[in-house]
Amino acid sequence: MNVNKIIRKLLIWSRRHIKEKQLAYILSIIIGIVAGIGAVALKTSVHFLESILRNTSDIETQNWHYLVLPGIGILLTILFIRFFVKDDISHGVTKILYSISRKRSKIKRHNTYSSIIACTFTGGFGGSVGMEAPILYTGAAIGSNIGQFFNLSYKTVTLLLGCGVAGALAAIFKAPVTGVIFVFEVLMLDLTASSIIPLLMATVGGALVSSLFLGERIEFYFTIREVVNLRNIHFYVLLGIFTGFISLYFVRMNSYVEHVFSEIYNPFKKMLIGGILLGVLIYFFPALYGEGYTGMKSILSGKTIELSNNSFFYSLYNNQWLFLLFLVFLLFFKVIAMAITTGSGGVGGVFAPSLFMGAVTGFTFSKAINIISPSWINLSESNFTLVGMAGLIAGVMQAPLTAIFLIAEITGGYELFIPLIVTSSISYITIHYFEKHSVYTKKLAEHGNLITHDKDKALLTLMKVESVIEKNYSHIKPDASLGDLVKVIAKSKRNIFPVINDERQFEGVIMLDDVRELMFEKEKYSEYLVKDLMIKPETVILLTDNMDEVMNKFKSSNLWNLPVIENNKYIGFVSRANIFDLYRKMLIEFSNE
Repeated sequence: MNVNKIIRKLLIWSRRHIKEKQLAYILSIIIGIVAGIGAVALKTSVHFLESILRNTSDIETQNWHYLVLPGIGILLTILFIRFFVKDDISHGVTKILYSISRKRSKIKRHNTYSSIIACTFTGGFGGSVGMEAPILYTGAAIGSNIGQFFNLSYKTVTLLLGCGVAGALAAIFKAPVTGVIFVFEVLMLDLTASSIIPLLMATVGGALVSSLFLGERIEFYFTIREVVNLRNIHFYVLLGIFTGFISLYFVRMNSYVEHVFSEIYNPFKKMLIGGILLGVLIYFFPALYGEGYTGMKSILSGKTIELSNNSFFYSLYNNQWLFLLFLVFLLFFKVIAMAITTGSGGVGGVFAPSLFMGAVTGFTFSKAINIISPSWINLSESNFTLVGMAGLIAGVMQAPLTAIFLIAEITGGYELFIPLIVTSSISYITIHYFEKHSVYTKKLAEHGNLITHDKDKALLTLMKVESVIEKNYSHIKPDASLGDLVKVIAKSKRNIFPVINDERQFEGVIMLDDVRELMFEKEKYSEYLVKDLMIKPETVILLTDNMDEVMNKFKSSNLWNLPVIENNKYIGFVSRANIFDLYRKMLIEFSNE
């Protein structure tokens, strides 16, 4: 028996004996495990390649290989994508949101592995990006493709896509709670009893796989060494405002740099410019190399001097103000280095850069306060470093809950819950005043593709014009007489009659109300032609219109029925009543537990 027959029998058996909801529970565990394996593979490959290429034997001098390694990584990424993948795989989380909004949660099969390979080249050679977005995209692709394989509904495929994302995030950070929260807060999946159980199962599967292969210790093993002093809560408020503005800079600078690179159409010219600029930045600021976890661990362990290893600034550590100036430069250039990496063709995400900038922000803020304040004010620099990380995540992603639980889980810093809540909330409020969309949703919103954050639009997106077209309208030719029209009307139960020529081209419509009086004047049956009585609607629906555009046309025309045209050929009519009826049915389906 061949493999195809076995698979076909498995599909038939599962559809007959297992309800879709129960099947989703089973598949969520499998998806979480597979996504966890993907996360482990990416982490291991990037760190292995980085350990081979990065030479830090002489920490007091510069290493010239920083000038060329990032460019080589971007070149290898471009070649892999251009000749093997032949598809755009950048900006993973944004692509996930677009897939949910516009592609019925369908993600191509190659995305189950292509982002891992591309990110290995980019990150392993020093690209200033994180691994999280590629592995989240990988997890989403795994969930989507498994759902498609079993021919499940859009709602269930979307849920399994979310399971892949949650499992991948739980694996890469060993943070299962954060995985679930991220799906609800960033991907905007509905929080229901039927959705939370599969997501929890997926995160457990991902976290267990990660712990099995990478050990049980959390990403930043950190014990709160200093008591959280709530009398300093006003400083955490100020930190929230500060991280909010740094987040604003992050989002807008990232958007600006990527826009500049998008104007360069030759991919190899783009790579050359980006590789040179990135190499120079990393040469002067080696802490920009890679995702930045090494630098974060250095700050949390009190070894901040390690941020200046292999740079001109190594000797500045003894001068506190000059070293703080060096940290400010790191903040300024990190987002530029990240945007150059992705803009010039590299593959990676903003998660790790956000954490890195948050750590530097929190440390710099508290260090500066300690230097200038009276001796009785002594802020915990390690605690503020952790809270600063949450502040940047909350601002950049506009996801305060994700920020709070992520930092608590990856550091074990649950004692910081109140400061985390205060700073994350203030950071979110601050940036949201100036920037309504996160780094993930900004471009989607600009192009009208942010459907996941608008449930009405989400349902309209799933509705297709073809599904509401009525084709049983009696039509008539433009050269027909009024007498011919009366015969057509007598056999029809409609009050609208499309006028179509011999090539089936749409000429106009006859409205029953417009000819009702003439119908009783038989002497005029041969006097009037249909083309003299018809009207040409100012608004028509194109077969290529999405349902959102269709509803706008109904609203602007104030009509209840509109003709559907394709290449000027008549197809049928769409009525508001049919659209509302289909909308109600889909709403019931999506609300059903």
